[in-house]
Amino acid sequence: MRRRDFCSNLVALPAVAATSYAQRTRGLPPLTIREARVIPTAAGGPYPWVFLKLITSEPGLYGLGSASYDYQTQAVIASLQKELAPFWIGKDPDRIEDLWQSTNVRSYWRNSAVLNNVLSALDMALWDIKGKRANMPVYELLGGKARDAVPVYAHADGPTFQAVEDDVRRYQEQGYRHIRAQLSGYGGAGTIPAGKGSRPASGFQGPAFDEELYVNNIVKLFDYLRSRLGFEIKFLHDVHEHLTPIRAVELAKRLEPFQLFFLEDVLPPEQIAWYREIRSVCTTPQAMGELFTNPQVWLPLISERLIDFIRCRVSQNGGVTGAKKIAVIAEAFGVRTAWQEGGDNDPVNQLASYHVDIAIPNFGIQEENHFPDLVHEMMPGTLQIKGGYLYGSDAPGLGIDLNEAIAAKYPIKAQAPTEDWRTTRGVDGSLVKP
Repeated sequence: MRRRDFCSNLVALPAVAATSYAQRTRGLPPLTIREARVIPTAAGGPYPWVFLKLITSEPGLYGLGSASYDYQTQAVIASLQKELAPFWIGKDPDRIEDLWQSTNVRSYWRNSAVLNNVLSALDMALWDIKGKRANMPVYELLGGKARDAVPVYAHADGPTFQAVEDDVRRYQEQGYRHIRAQLSGYGGAGTIPAGKGSRPASGFQGPAFDEELYVNNIVKLFDYLRSRLGFEIKFLHDVHEHLTPIRAVELAKRLEPFQLFFLEDVLPPEQIAWYREIRSVCTTPQAMGELFTNPQVWLPLISERLIDFIRCRVSQNGGVTGAKKIAVIAEAFGVRTAWQEGGDNDPVNQLASYHVDIAIPNFGIQEENHFPDLVHEMMPGTLQIKGGYLYGSDAPGLGIDLNEAIAAKYPIKAQAPTEDWRTTRGVDGSLVKP
């Protein structure tokens, strides 16, 4: 593709969407943001969800955004309430790009996880408002559907090879083609039981991680699964950054015969230069980016074609606008998207991901995220997963609402100041990075 043609394609769809929006809103009075309401809720579970409700000068017109951030929830709430909400009051919600940019630079230092979540909440709410006012789902404003539904991958796990196989078969029966296979959770394949192994006297005695054990067991797991289930299933696996660089290279190379759909986060962000070594020795597809918040980190991986899937969380990278910016760049270099939708994620962020997923040509896969019945009651319009596909409602805007009365019944709980699943240690007591 010539440079001129590529640049033309980048501006064509936004121009068409802008024209359609202008036609649908012609004659309506100017809009302003009247209120920015912060709504935290646990939604009847262990969730640390934080939602932003932007209320406009047009009666009944408002937008919802997600600022959920499990690990610094109170910091996000304070930033929204004390710093950014007053800045947005009186602004024109139609000017999404301008508000996105001015919010991004207002703190001067950019791309912190807290700021990015706040920015994402604003962005999602603005797109929600724009879609509602035009009576169009957000994906139509992004250029329309590029696929009929969004395929998602399931999470199969178990303490033994047989248990993992059984879980995979269960998801197959539900219609899933893409299945992530783990052995006893993140890093569990490399666990030395508590008190076992050679340990320092009077030192750490808990379950410990051993990377050589992990690499060998994961290779055995996929050898077992392929021998029992064949090659029809598109398998994924999440290392969760537990390995040193040389072991990461070894694992990627040894998994090559089993033809994974992708190997996720085999390296920690601090060691991403090692993706060049992985690319030089094997063709195992690489997915990376769950911990990324700064374009200067993911941009080289994409532009040098060192990864196959960009794996950022939409609410950690600027919302719909941020995700579209990433996707457009990734498309030019043959990289597909696989937005991160972990268990702590919420229905608003899931919908923001969905609208980008269904409108872009270089979509790869979406992580599944199921919600209990109470969440569907509290947030009508929450997406449904059927037969391995994510389906939206095609309602205007993001297509979701929030019952504030239900949300208020479930205040978020303070995070216990103790070590948790993110704190993995070796037999000598040293920290293993998640």
